[in-house]
Amino acid sequence: MRNTLFTFLFGASLLLSCGGVKQNSVAEAEKGFKPLFNGKDINDWFVKIYHHEVGENFGNTFRVVDGVVQIRYDQYGDFNDQFGHLYYKVPFSYYHLKFEYRFVGKLQKGAPDYTLLNSGVMFHSQDPRTMLKEQDWPISVEMQLLGGLSDGRSRPTGNMCSPGTDVVYQGKISADHCINSSSKTYDGDQWVRGELIVMGDSIIKHIINGDTVLQYSKPQIGGGVANGFDPKYKQDGKLLGSGFIALQSEGQPVDFKNIRIKQLRK
Repeated sequence: MRNTLFTFLFGASLLLSCGGVKQNSVAEAEKGFKPLFNGKDINDWFVKIYHHEVGENFGNTFRVVDGVVQIRYDQYGDFNDQFGHLYYKVPFSYYHLKFEYRFVGKLQKGAPDYTLLNSGVMFHSQDPRTMLKEQDWPISVEMQLLGGLSDGRSRPTGNMCSPGTDVVYQGKISADHCINSSSKTYDGDQWVRGELIVMGDSIIKHIINGDTVLQYSKPQIGGGVANGFDPKYKQDGKLLGSGFIALQSEGQPVDFKNIRIKQLRK
């Protein structure tokens, strides 16, 4: 009986100890992070949607429901290439960004096929107030987010795409608009944790569910894909050391939550 009691008490104390260690490690991991999204509204953010002036949240594309930023198109009709972005109000340079996302619903009628289960987080973006009404994509770097198609095929998420920009990958400027990460494929409407570590105009890391899945460096203006921009903002070869962070809308309903940031240099 004594041995049994001792074993029980020892096991209980071990569980409590492990629980305390886990709580402490989680608290340490979140130390220094501050919310970008307050869970209530998008008053600290502003919108730019293709074919519309900056500040016009056409069709209530970006909305907040139950502590989640929802991106929806139920007031659109045909999508009409109305690619949009929701920008945080100030730029950042050296930082660690964390967020969670999930894909929901069906692709909006008229949206391009490649936007199926496709969204992204733009960073080092030009100020949306410098974008013209008929500019489709901001000059920026994108952490591309993709959902699995439930067909057994690999479809990694946390990739890099480069509208109006270039990056150095594996020692040279990449000729590809998008670079695939090494992440797993995530099917369905599960929440996925994404992270970006951005060190100004040097190293950039993409992290998915705790695993580093892509790394590159020297983001700079260049390349194609972005159209309709004011030429004075397309200074090819100029390194990008800072810029705005934005959540993307391109025809696929998607949710974002727990968006927070830690600045790595003041």
